[in-house]
Amino acid sequence: MRSKILIGISSILSLCMWTSIAHAETRITYKSAKSTSSYYQMGVELSEAVKNGTNSKITVTLEESQGSVQNVMEVKGRTNNYVFTTPPVLVKLARGGKAMFKEKSHPRFDEIRALFPIPSLTMHFVMSNKSGVNNFSGMEGKTILLGKGSFGAREGAKYLKLFGLEGKVTLAEVELSNAVPALKNGQIDGFVTAGSYPAPNVIEAAASAGVTVLSLNDEQVKTTKRTRLVIPAGTYAGQSSDIQTTSLPVVAFTTTDMSEDVAYSLTKAYWENKKALGAAAKWWDGVSPDMLVNVLTEIHPGAKRYYKEVGVPMADHH
Repeated sequence: MRSKILIGISSILSLCMWTSIAHAETRITYKSAKSTSSYYQMGVELSEAVKNGTNSKITVTLEESQGSVQNVMEVKGRTNNYVFTTPPVLVKLARGGKAMFKEKSHPRFDEIRALFPIPSLTMHFVMSNKSGVNNFSGMEGKTILLGKGSFGAREGAKYLKLFGLEGKVTLAEVELSNAVPALKNGQIDGFVTAGSYPAPNVIEAAASAGVTVLSLNDEQVKTTKRTRLVIPAGTYAGQSSDIQTTSLPVVAFTTTDMSEDVAYSLTKAYWENKKALGAAAKWWDGVSPDMLVNVLTEIHPGAKRYYKEVGVPMADHH
């Protein structure tokens, strides 16, 4: 009799434990960017979309970050459901112990897995209509604002050199945050910025000053060794045709610590709520499943399960 009672109690306890696990809330830490950046705002929007898409079964805690390299480095000490954003090329460099990861390689880097793409860092070369510039050669003799220390500033300087403009333009000593007022008052002829399109400062400049966002030709895109991206006509005020430019893809990654079911549910919630994300912030409209081609390493099995379900093709090395 006593043994039957004990077995009964054990069964009830097992059932209670299973029920609590089945209804447990899955918590995810999402490491993004500086709180002042557009990527942090995307994290806020994504957190809400995942919460709504899973009926609060998955909740996302957003963490500020100093940048993509830090996000990758933190994989060494993070466990469980750690999600972070970074350009795919950094994961490849981390695994190889190259560039900024030289002599910093770690076995945990081999456990990084991709989930889904988010808006890319998109290069914008913005010239005032008043300047009359509509191609790169026309920038010669003009005053251009590159900003300092950012990806856009470094990339902008690289392109000026690649396209034979180094030393042929005047670089303005103005903070990028003041680009639109400086453009309106004629202090500068144009500025370079990298952000997910539509970029807020480009929207403001186009609406208030009138601008031309320069388009790169095929050869120029090839020379930059960056990923081609097209900003559709009508994205900015006065933009009557598509703009061909370059981008740095950005992807949400996790590690093999995340279970297949959680990765599946998270990926499914993201894509099924992307239309709502785009209605709230247009930069999400620039993301499509085609951008999975930019992933250079493995995709998480849970995410792959979702992509197979909806018929999204994946490259062989994934």
